[in-house]
Amino acid sequence: QVQLAESGGGLVQAGGSLRLSCAVSGRTFSVYGMGWFRQAPGKEREFVAAIRWSGGSTDYADSVKGRFTISRDNAKNTVYVQMNSLKPEDTAVYYCAGRRIGVTARSPASYDYWGQGTQVTVSS
Repeated sequence: QVQLAESGGGLVQAGGSLRLSCAVSGRTFSVYGMGWFRQAPGKEREFVAAIRWSGGSTDYADSVKGRFTISRDNAKNTVYVQMNSLKPEDTAVYYCAGRRIGVTARSPASYDYWGQGTQVTVSS
């Protein structure tokens, strides 16, 4: 089994920053790619960013490109997303996800493991 645990969410003013963390535990060797998704009330879960554990290639949604940065610390089995210049429309529950294939993917259905989510609220 693989467990994912997000942390770092909270309330921030527009223009501010937050860093979310996702700690991976359990059968970590079976996880080759990681992603961040978010879901606002009444909306579908949407892709935010993704990274490969090996090589570190990344992918971003257009809505966050240039503001968010995804990174990983292999030694700590942890993935981060640094979120800068936050906007009220970034308000959502943020989820990290892992997949057994080492290619970045944007579809939630492509991921095998999910965390419980962490709330990010950006006030105007």
